[in-house]
Amino acid sequence: MRPACDILELAAPGVRRLHPYQPGKPISELEREYGVSNSVKLASNENPLGPSPAAISAMQQELNELALYPDGGGFALKQALSARHGLAPECITLGNGSNDVLVLLAEAFLTPGLEAVYSEHCFAVYPIAVQAVGATARVAPPRGTDSSQPLGHDLEAMLRLVGPATRMVFIANPNNPTGTWLGGEELRAFLHALPPTVLVVIDEAYHEYSLGLGVPDASQWLQEFPGLVVTRTFSKVYGLAGIRIGYCLSSPPVADMLNRIRQPFNVNSLALTGAVAALADRDFIERSVSLNREGLAQLEEGLGSLGLQTIPSAGNFVLVDLARPSGPVYEFLLRRGVIVRPVGNYGLPNHLRITVGTAGQNEQVLAGIGACLESHASRDA
Repeated sequence: MRPACDILELAAPGVRRLHPYQPGKPISELEREYGVSNSVKLASNENPLGPSPAAISAMQQELNELALYPDGGGFALKQALSARHGLAPECITLGNGSNDVLVLLAEAFLTPGLEAVYSEHCFAVYPIAVQAVGATARVAPPRGTDSSQPLGHDLEAMLRLVGPATRMVFIANPNNPTGTWLGGEELRAFLHALPPTVLVVIDEAYHEYSLGLGVPDASQWLQEFPGLVVTRTFSKVYGLAGIRIGYCLSSPPVADMLNRIRQPFNVNSLALTGAVAALADRDFIERSVSLNREGLAQLEEGLGSLGLQTIPSAGNFVLVDLARPSGPVYEFLLRRGVIVRPVGNYGLPNHLRITVGTAGQNEQVLAGIGACLESHASRDA
């Protein structure tokens, strides 16, 4: 028998130090572990209305073609996105969710010895992608809690971290998990201040929810900034998180580099077909955004009435400060069949991120938090 080897020592240095991404707990896992039923999941920023009916119909018609490989170039979806954004198809890279595109960007442009800048409390995939390729992370402190955008991106602090080795900057607008956002004027000034050797990735996963709130559409600036990349997803307002489809918009040279390392057929045929149909279903998008605006107000008002502080959000979720470790509250809610998202892994151990649901689902989570706080108060009395 051959002697065993230390697999850890065989792994790439950046991978050895990684911890796997922890997604929100699935409903099936909760009900299996806790013996509850009729649970509600408000943990992963999914659309409570589900997918667009047009997308479901289109995907059902595609089922008979599943023995065939998908269109590896995504022609139909690229044409639809080209028309939507007013950009040539050569500017579009499709991914297995926008996470896929974020990882492709790191793999294509970051190496050991190069640096990437992002903010504390940023989306968890940025540090994972940077570390996996062996690049160095430069993490900027966030805005203070007394800011109009507490815990959000401090662009001046980020700019101070940019140096000769900086190759990439990640910015989520709006940001996950804080919900905070940057206005167009300040973001454009930041882009102008960067050297041309720095690629800026603006992650607009929640763009549709943020329209009308002063959050810019950075894809309109691609002609002005050749190093700009804008990522989007069909997982949020379009309700297609389960089939994994996203994309990025960039200059053709950037897209060419990504397509050199993009896996063949990285987007499946159901996702390609469903995304085209979802993109055209404007009525569904408007209903989703309207429901979100109402639900966000419901959650913010309800949490405020419980004496809890929330951060202004331009997404489909709210970050609430419990002023105590969030673990016991999270566990209390699980036992009541409600899944929210603890964000200690984002450096926020006293906060919970709550996805906006239907009015009834929002009331269910508010009632659960209220009952938990009341039980704590009784014990402390």
